[in-house]
Amino acid sequence: MIVMKFGGTSLGNAKRIKDVAKIVGSYYKKHGDEAIVVSAMSTVTDLLIKCANLAEERNRKELDKHFLLIQNLHKKTVLDLSLKPDREKNLLQIIHSLTNNLKKLLESIMTLGDVSKRTLDLVSSYGERISIHLVSYALENFGLKAQALESSNFILTNDNFGDADPLLDQSRNKLKPNIKKLLNKKTIPVITGFIGATRDGDITTLGRGGSDFSATIVGYCLDAHEVWIWTDVDGVMTADPRIIKDAKTIKSISYNEAAELSYFGAKVLHPRTIIPAALKKIPVRIKNTFNPDFPGTLITNKLNGNGRGVKAITTIKDLALVTLQGNGMIGVPGTAAKVFTALAEENINVIFISQASSEHNISFVVKKQDGERAKKVLTEAFQLELLNKRIEKIFIEDDVAILAVVGEGMKGKPGTAGKTFSALGDKKVNIIAIAQGSSELNISIVLNESDLIKAVRSIHRAFQLGD
Repeated sequence: MIVMKFGGTSLGNAKRIKDVAKIVGSYYKKHGDEAIVVSAMSTVTDLLIKCANLAEERNRKELDKHFLLIQNLHKKTVLDLSLKPDREKNLLQIIHSLTNNLKKLLESIMTLGDVSKRTLDLVSSYGERISIHLVSYALENFGLKAQALESSNFILTNDNFGDADPLLDQSRNKLKPNIKKLLNKKTIPVITGFIGATRDGDITTLGRGGSDFSATIVGYCLDAHEVWIWTDVDGVMTADPRIIKDAKTIKSISYNEAAELSYFGAKVLHPRTIIPAALKKIPVRIKNTFNPDFPGTLITNKLNGNGRGVKAITTIKDLALVTLQGNGMIGVPGTAAKVFTALAEENINVIFISQASSEHNISFVVKKQDGERAKKVLTEAFQLELLNKRIEKIFIEDDVAILAVVGEGMKGKPGTAGKTFSALGDKKVNIIAIAQGSSELNISIVLNESDLIKAVRSIHRAFQLGD
């Protein structure tokens, strides 16, 4: 039993959808049971969100323009799928019905002049709700039986609209028996990625890129043997190939390594993808739709370092470093708790934390657009401490980036940090802050964004990751 997920670039037009049908059909004819999870077509989710915002602004002209782009893209795709006339007519009717419902929803947003997170999730869901029909019809055109399914009928989540968390066991109880019935009828289920629903039936989304997450949720619910994430690259790379020409595909990595890499900027995987798979030790395979015979990267619970401590280098850009500094913080309990409570109350996500043992300062990294807001929040929270000089200042350093050196084999291996810092020193890269957890799985370094490219190249070369 394999769960296959296909992303937006894999479904970018009719030809690519036909290629997906060939990949699915080829595997099915050899091995049998498959469940398919699909994203919206490339660019569609962005267009849907744009439409919701334009409706809120009551910008009729631009809204009609962007809605027409969505409508025409899907109609053209249907016409280019080369279906039989009656099948083409049926699919066009399904697309018309869905886009008509979308139009009514956008009109209601325009009337109110407001779009809530709940409504935005509903608007955002239409890309996947259309693409399941495109893919299922393409599969049937390829000679397979397929059934389009909306995951909102099976995957239960909390009501954190925009970034919902799945209720795994409740979802399993709903999803597994329904999917098994289809599989027993030799029918391939084609399931919407990215979306779920609350117990009350309100559609939720799992965060941008959440179709990967959906695939492992489905894998968890079906006790799948493997989950295959089909994307537009050959797998997880040793570094960003746009920066490193000799970056290589990594043959295998552990769940922990995959989680670290996805969190620190590797865009091959949604950060939460690994969680359901790791709970049941289901292997996850990253494969390339445009190079289907390439084995890709296998993610399992096994550590396979091939004698290497470092597996990969990943980065995050467009960040700001915020620092609280003052001698009055030394030995005072609760300062860190007060900092992060204040930030949490404003929904400011902290990406990186560093504190010297002297307790003279606390530094943390947030997204660049959150930098000034974080400073304002902390200035208000520590107003008294700033007045009596227990905290001297709160300041921001913009245009910083994080470089993370990742590898489970780094644990207990002397010299990894030394080699990393030597490589940066040789290129005169200034290190602003450092963090490493006791797991020794990741060394995270804050540096000026202008130094990022030469830093990555230098470390990649030092650990011979291109060999």
